[in-house]
Amino acid sequence: MNPGDIAWVGAATALVMIMTPALGFFYAGLVRKKNLIATLIQCLTIFAVVSLVWALWGYSIAFGTSVNGWFGDLSLFALNGVGLLPDLRYTDAIPALLFFAFQLKFAAITPALIIGAFAERIKFKSLLIFIVLWATLIYSPVAHWIWNPDGWLRQIGAIDFAGGTVVHITAGLSALAAAIVLGRRKDADNKVAMHPSSIPYVILGAALLWFGWFGFNAGSSLRADGVAVMAMVVTNLAASAAAVSWMAVDWVRNGKPSAVGIAVGAVCGLVAITPASGYVTVPSAIVIGLVVGILSNLVANWRATRTRIDDSLDVFACHGMGGIWGALATGIFATLSVNSAGADGLLFGNPGQLVSQAIAVVAVGVYSFVGSWILLKAIDKFSPLRVTAEEEEIGLDESQFGEHAFED
Repeated sequence: MNPGDIAWVGAATALVMIMTPALGFFYAGLVRKKNLIATLIQCLTIFAVVSLVWALWGYSIAFGTSVNGWFGDLSLFALNGVGLLPDLRYTDAIPALLFFAFQLKFAAITPALIIGAFAERIKFKSLLIFIVLWATLIYSPVAHWIWNPDGWLRQIGAIDFAGGTVVHITAGLSALAAAIVLGRRKDADNKVAMHPSSIPYVILGAALLWFGWFGFNAGSSLRADGVAVMAMVVTNLAASAAAVSWMAVDWVRNGKPSAVGIAVGAVCGLVAITPASGYVTVPSAIVIGLVVGILSNLVANWRATRTRIDDSLDVFACHGMGGIWGALATGIFATLSVNSAGADGLLFGNPGQLVSQAIAVVAVGVYSFVGSWILLKAIDKFSPLRVTAEEEEIGLDESQFGEHAFED
């Protein structure tokens, strides 16, 4: 083990942790003032709950000894045998306990992404039940499929450097299922009533997410090496390109840019580059960012104008579509010249890589959507998912917590 590698991954772990409260501010700025505290505390509580789930059994399901490529056994239950020596299945550069800690931050932020789909109408108790089950039955097995060396998607050649498939496709498709199951907010058709509580919070949250994402992607090298440097550079450029392309679409459509749109576009770029960040060159990253800014903008607009789906904060358009494009783009643009542990993609003579990525997209997308649908329907039978109409009217801050963001 190398002290420099340990220091870098430790710092990256801290960077990824800040992304969960950053997401809270990003989402809290987008909801109405009466739901601001509820949105913030949902993110922080999810971090706490999933930390325990991951330590007790989630990490073992994802990274324990594989059972036919589908899930890990419980040999690592409660971090049994996870200590200061490296787990050579994953890396010889850092202690296994640090690898656990780094992966914990991914496991914690992923379900927090979903809450944007049912913002302003979810009952807190039911949310907590869903999070525990989702982290156990959806996230942990999918992480095993792709990141465990014996996972079945890993075995067919699918690659995901930092979580485009494991994190963003699972969250995006689960969010779509959640938005459909919970239904529309009572004021969803009133654009004036749905005005964001704080656009400065949105911008602050996006900026902190951008900052933390350097740990998310560059830290996934698990070493302080050239791959980490490239991942950091392409992460920044893809986010920049997506912010610009989203801004351009808004400018053409509405005659003026949108501050919220620019912030959301940057996040979409961060999502799309995530699976590819340790495998692609600078020009490829810029293309990935430019495309996702346009694609996610169009999907968000289509959802809002052509469907009755109330994905409150467009989690599917940002994370679902961004993750899908990023995973497929990895199969197109990946090159061994960037990372010898990766693969060449379609443009570098290996069309099979795109096929593997497409299989992973379909498998993970279907599993996440259907699994989340079933979980939510089951939970609703014994713990209603939605607050009452009266509770929704006064807001979740008051009805669920008895607190207010600001004293009038």
